[in-house]
Amino acid sequence: MADDLSTTLAEAARLLADARDVTLLSHVNPDADTLGSALAVGLALHRRGVRVRVAFGEPEAVPESLRALDTAGLLVHRDEVPEVPELLVVMDTGSVARLGPLGDRVANARGPVIVVDHHVSNTRYGTVHCVDAGAEATALIALKLLDEMGAEVDEPIARCLYAGLVTDTGGFRKAGPGAHETAARLLKTGVDAHSVTRPLMDAHPFAYLGMLSQVLAKAELDRTAAGGLGLVHAVVSLEDARDVRSEEVESVIDVVRSASEAEVAAVLKELRPGYWSVSLRAVGEVDVREVAQVLGGGGHRLAAGFTFDGVSEQVVAALKGALEQVGS
Repeated sequence: MADDLSTTLAEAARLLADARDVTLLSHVNPDADTLGSALAVGLALHRRGVRVRVAFGEPEAVPESLRALDTAGLLVHRDEVPEVPELLVVMDTGSVARLGPLGDRVANARGPVIVVDHHVSNTRYGTVHCVDAGAEATALIALKLLDEMGAEVDEPIARCLYAGLVTDTGGFRKAGPGAHETAARLLKTGVDAHSVTRPLMDAHPFAYLGMLSQVLAKAELDRTAAGGLGLVHAVVSLEDARDVRSEEVESVIDVVRSASEAEVAAVLKELRPGYWSVSLRAVGEVDVREVAQVLGGGGHRLAAGFTFDGVSEQVVAALKGALEQVGS
């Protein structure tokens, strides 16, 4: 049965109203949607006197482009997350596996586990599920939760939500009327759209150009893959990524996906020797969520991902096999 969002939001707000200690988790390799949503709700709770911590499993440090969102110092290293959280809120995370080293906190939680997410592949691993697969970003659901809580959505909170909304909609290219209306509401609090958006989407250190040139020079196009619709892929090795931030590595997919000859784009990112995180994008005809699920991952119809152990050639072979399986 599909979740009744209004009912689960009310239940989540009731639980948070009584909470004194709350841990909010984001998925590994956090982006602005997962971290912005967690920080927005965390800040509202912090102002009520709740003990709040926000964390993610990997990497070790907070992405530089997201640090400014944490105006109250709520972010902590994964080692500071209690082994047995009192109340757990998990943001923008479709499965326990996406929490990486912090995944065991779900089973260990002393109290409820509130899941706030917009992935259609969400596995309902918590106790209260505020999941809306029709929402363009988890930030939109987080805002509904804040409204249900009766929290004031001022500029610091709105900035966190706007960061998640603008990035997950691709600069509003994938946003419907409701998302645009929400953006207007957030901007009216005083959010400076340019100062929020530039470090997230439009600014990279000079080293990014060198990394990108190395990676794109090795990109490959297979016109026969995906049932003849085409696959373009690029590989970012540990050596390629040595001098850049995680943000630069994550942004490579936005360049690779621009190849007009391919329906599907993939970027293989080496997290440690022989262990890869793979980002998938599709133009419109292939459901890459189904492809990712074949390989143990998940996501959205046109944007998904999975992880894989092996050499890059094995990853590509497995991906092509999954594309054939889904297309057959």
